[in-house]
Amino acid sequence: MNLILLTKRHGRPMTLNLRAPLVMTVIGSGVLLLCALAFVVGGLWSGWQGDREAQARTDAWHQEIARQRAEIEEARLAAREGLDALAVRLGHAHAHILRLDALGQRLTRVAELELGEFDFEQAPAVGGPEERTGEGLSAADFLTSLDNLSVQLAHRQQQLNVLDNLLLNRNLQRQVLPAGRPVVSGWISSHYGIRNDPFTGQRAHHGGIDFAGRDGSAVVAVAAGVVTYSGDRFGYGKMVEINHGNGYVTRYAHNRDNLVRIGDAVKKGDHIAHMGMTGRATAPHVHFEVLHNGRGVNPLQYIRAAN
Repeated sequence: MNLILLTKRHGRPMTLNLRAPLVMTVIGSGVLLLCALAFVVGGLWSGWQGDREAQARTDAWHQEIARQRAEIEEARLAAREGLDALAVRLGHAHAHILRLDALGQRLTRVAELELGEFDFEQAPAVGGPEERTGEGLSAADFLTSLDNLSVQLAHRQQQLNVLDNLLLNRNLQRQVLPAGRPVVSGWISSHYGIRNDPFTGQRAHHGGIDFAGRDGSAVVAVAAGVVTYSGDRFGYGKMVEINHGNGYVTRYAHNRDNLVRIGDAVKKGDHIAHMGMTGRATAPHVHFEVLHNGRGVNPLQYIRAAN
């Protein structure tokens, strides 16, 4: 096979024999060079494309990791806030329990319960055979139990406050209501009502009860109150008068000496005088009177009220 070439330089055609060994070698080398170049270019292109895909996957992984980290941080913050809220609620419940313990101990004293009968410092006695259900307590159940506990604690405190007020009022009423004997030791020598007057022998009304005893023995208040009179009074000798409120007044007469003054606050059982025989008295004794709303009443019912 011949290839004819036309050139302007020589003005005649040139013939190139394609079957010549040299021509064949040159053409083959060119083809091989082109194939090699195409292979190299294709490899470089494929590698570049692979690098782009790998980079894209790496970027996607980084983004996913960053998103998961953000979710974990958000969950951690939410858990922390939840724990803080639970800590606050547990703190409130603990404060309620401390107030209930203090109130319970106060009620134990006010109600005069025996020591150890109802001890708020000890856990309540419980027991029984163990029975397992196989189910744990869920977070929702825990929060519901905590809510119920808070409500119950608030209700119990209100109920105990009411009970405390009732017991306190009852205790105050018991303290200010005349009850008991006006002497530590002694015996009744004259009752309330009509009797023969020891000085005239005539029938006369006796407005109190007389307690005879040893001269100088203790005279005590039968209820809490305020001293409204302390001094000498005609017929009574040295006398102490105590106002207990609610219309009640008690008198203690014929004392050797008085130990309280007007305006003094006294408690039930306080030592207020020494037994004597001042005024119209034949021997050491205490003339004890009880007045209700300004009228004298028989002290015997109040003396027996302490039994």
